[in-house]
Amino acid sequence: MDNNNLAQITFGGGCFWCVESCFNMLKGVQSAISGYSGGHKDNPTYEEVCTGETGHAEVVQITYDPAIISYEQLMDVFFFLHDPTQLNRQGNDIGTQYRSVIYYKDDAEKAKAEEAIEMSKQSGRWQGTYVTELTKFDKFWPAEQYHQGYYNENPTQPYCSAVVGPKIQKFKKHFGELGMLND
Repeated sequence: MDNNNLAQITFGGGCFWCVESCFNMLKGVQSAISGYSGGHKDNPTYEEVCTGETGHAEVVQITYDPAIISYEQLMDVFFFLHDPTQLNRQGNDIGTQYRSVIYYKDDAEKAKAEEAIEMSKQSGRWQGTYVTELTKFDKFWPAEQYHQGYYNENPTQPYCSAVVGPKIQKFKKHFGELGMLND
């Protein structure tokens, strides 16, 4: 990858353990880092974010090469991995920290995000009203080190084996067939 031409995107689609591991498998993604955005407290901890009182969402910040994978393809993966019609939750994960949110950096990126939402709606993948927030990016706080690559390090942990693992298998099947995964 050409490090001079890398771009970043930050979004939240529920538990970051579910999202981060999938994005790290994609061709063109240099890194997907679990963290927090959208809140009012500097350098929040996982425990603080879990209270719902800091205003942060669990997010993944993705650094990628647009010459290999496009913003639109990343958005397709984003909408594949979570249900954008569930307000402040994904499955049994409930709270504002699990909200569906896209953080944009400028008006052009906001327009692309709006277009991605419309494309996802038109796909018919999800039924119901989309609740995905579009929010101006401010800061990203990396989550504690033990959250990075959590699924890969803890695949037999009960939440990982019951929730994350099946989601990853579905992701690998779909995006593997499209040739989008690293070898």
